Amino acid sequence: MPSARKSSSRPPKKKSDKQPKSVDDGSIRLNKYISNSGMCSRREADMHISIGSVTVNGKVVIEMGYKVKPEDEVRFDGARVQPEKKLYVLLNKPKGFATTSSDAKGKTVMELIANAGGGLRPIGRLGRNSTGLLLFTNDDVVMQKFTNSKHGVDRLFHVHLDKNLTYDHLKSIRDGIKIEGDLIHVSDISYIKGSSKNEVGVKIKNTGNGVLRKLFGHLKYDLIKVDCVMIGSLTKKDLPRSRWRHLTQLELNSIMMM
Repeated sequence: MPSARKSSSRPPKKKSDKQPKSVDDGSIRLNKYISNSGMCSRREADMHISIGSVTVNGKVVIEMGYKVKPEDEVRFDGARVQPEKKLYVLLNKPKGFATTSSDAKGKTVMELIANAGGGLRPIGRLGRNSTGLLLFTNDDVVMQKFTNSKHGVDRLFHVHLDKNLTYDHLKSIRDGIKIEGDLIHVSDISYIKGSSKNEVGVKIKNTGNGVLRKLFGHLKYDLIKVDCVMIGSLTKKDLPRSRWRHLTQLELNSIMMM
C-alpha cells in the first residue's frame, strides 16, 4: 500500500505588503515634454501624438501618458523637440509689487523679471509692501524643494516692529506658539546686533511671509517693515533693489544640498 504524502510543516508564504520603491529618473509625460518646449499646448500635443506625428528615439509613439527621459530624442513632424531650459532667477523685490502672475489692482513682480526668461513662477510669496529676496524658477523639482515646509530652505527676514519685542515673547516664539490650534515654529529668532529691540531677525522655512504677521499679531505687535535678506546661502550682495540675476550652478547646488 503506497505511503501517504507528508504534509509540509512550513506555513504558506505571505505576499509582501511592501511596494517596490519608485525611482525618480526625471521622466515626464510626453505631452508635457512637448508643451514645455513651447511648440504647442498639452491638449494639442495629445492630438499630434494620437495621429502619429511624434517619435521617441526614432519610433512612433501614440500611447497617451507615455513617459520620456531627459536623454530621449523626441521629434515632432521630424523636427527635434528641445526641452525647456531650466531657469533660476533671484530678485531683490521693492515695495508696491504683488507676488502674483496677474493683478488687476496694481503692479506685479512678473513685470520686474519680464526679460529673465519664459515659464518662470515665484517660489512662495512676499507681501506687496514687503521687500527683499524672491526666487523664481520653471523647475518643478526646485519648486517642490522650497514648498516643502518641513524640509524646505530657510529664509531670513529682518523685521521692524512698532515696539520693542520683550525677551519673554522672543523666547516664546523660539519655543513655538500655538495659534488657533496650530503650533507655529520658527527656525531661529534673535535681536539685531547694534539695533533697538524692535528689530529682530527671524528665520523660517515657510514659503510665504504671512506667518510673520500672524505670529507677531498674536502677541499684539504690528509689522512696520519686513525684508527678506537671505534665502539659504543667497544674499542681496551686489543686487540692488528692483534688480534680478540668474543663479550660478554653484549657488543652485548649494541650495539643493540643504
